[in-house]
Amino acid sequence: MPVKRDALSRTIEKWLSAWDRHDLDEVMSLFGEDAVFETWTGMKVVGRENIRKAWAEWFETGGFRFISEAIVIDEQEQTVVFPWIYEGPAKCFEGKIEKRRGIDLLRFADGLIAEKVTWTKTSLEVEGRRITLTSGERR
Repeated sequence: MPVKRDALSRTIEKWLSAWDRHDLDEVMSLFGEDAVFETWTGMKVVGRENIRKAWAEWFETGGFRFISEAIVIDEQEQTVVFPWIYEGPAKCFEGKIEKRRGIDLLRFADGLIAEKVTWTKTSLEVEGRRITLTSGERR
């Protein structure tokens, strides 16, 4: 059953707040049981519990944040798109913070996230230097 724009907006507010608090339980409560998550590398994770497992260590480590740059809600398509800036521990540069830009597309079914697709630039910034990732450095 489609939900109204204001309900989608409230869900996205909860989503962003849960990410800011590193609250994996709250994030996962917004996914449907059979949700699909596809990363920018093409990896696909199917099922809410499998997505939780994929993200658990990342949330436990913490130290990251996503800064939302805009939110576009399409009530008719039950879709939300938002570009973001990620700031957090650099995987390939231990002890450093990376910045990266990306965009998420969230598709909803019955008010829950049914699909999350993430795209990100293949370059990041560490200490003001732009670094282009190679296939071995993808995450």
